[in-house]
Amino acid sequence: MSVDAQQLTHLDEQGHAAMVDVGDKQVTSREAVAQGTVHMLPATLAAIRDGHAPKGDVLAAARIAGIMAAKRTPELIPLCHTLLLSKVAIDFELDEAESRVLITATVRCKGQTGVEMEALTAVSVAALTIYDMAKALEKTMVIGSI
Repeated sequence: MSVDAQQLTHLDEQGHAAMVDVGDKQVTSREAVAQGTVHMLPATLAAIRDGHAPKGDVLAAARIAGIMAAKRTPELIPLCHTLLLSKVAIDFELDEAESRVLITATVRCKGQTGVEMEALTAVSVAALTIYDMAKALEKTMVIGSI
């Protein structure tokens, strides 16, 4: 095995994927904030803002989806630890000047490893849900800047 492979934290001695042992790490307060955007046509943003999307309340569905995604991150990302999350908040800003929805996920826990993957997963799934809920209005939306 190369020197570089020996320094990778998620590989065992044989070079196989392995979860990092965090058992000896101290329990501390952890917080991660992730952001992403969904760019869309002004008419699509207005429909979301005004509650006129054919599938219903886009932002309510995206908020719940983001929260659920944060809680299920270890089921989606193979080497993530299961964490007892104490907070998952999904916030939206409708930016009419840029014709986009800005998504912010804040995740907290007291644990032995960070919650950045949970925050990133929450933002990603919230963005995908916005796309799904609004695709009847527009199929050219762009998810980005996660």
